[in-house]
Amino acid sequence: MPTVFKTPSELLSAVGNHLGYSEWMEITQDRINTFADATDDHQWIHVDPAKAAEGPFGTCIAHGYLTLSLVNRFLPEIIDVQGISMGVNYGTDKVRFPAAVPVGSKIRGGGELIAAEEVKKGAIQSTVRVTVEIEGSDRPALIIDTISRYFPE
Repeated sequence: MPTVFKTPSELLSAVGNHLGYSEWMEITQDRINTFADATDDHQWIHVDPAKAAEGPFGTCIAHGYLTLSLVNRFLPEIIDVQGISMGVNYGTDKVRFPAAVPVGSKIRGGGELIAAEEVKKGAIQSTVRVTVEIEGSDRPALIIDTISRYFPE
């Protein structure tokens, strides 16, 4: 269940709050292969199970950018800003990939509102630090600061 903000301006007083977690999702070989086809990145550590079994991870791993792209799936499960005419993805800061995501792993995103400020035309710009966890792992797969702008109705 996402943390709900009835208006974008409510973000201003919530800086420092943890927003919750998305649902867990499994990273399948089919998803990895589909991403490889979409990006033309067919490196063996992602798409060749036999060769990957002999490699440094002992199995295929998800592309880092596949994990990164799933943040767009996780965010609506973490935060819901209402009372807007439009919300836009403004960018990212500090993208890091501390751990590989083996095929068959389950991952989820957790979010913390680390910044919010009023910008042009009354819009509120927020920065949410999303940490993508790997079930059973001490290290996260991804830490990213996502920047969004919300334009009030």
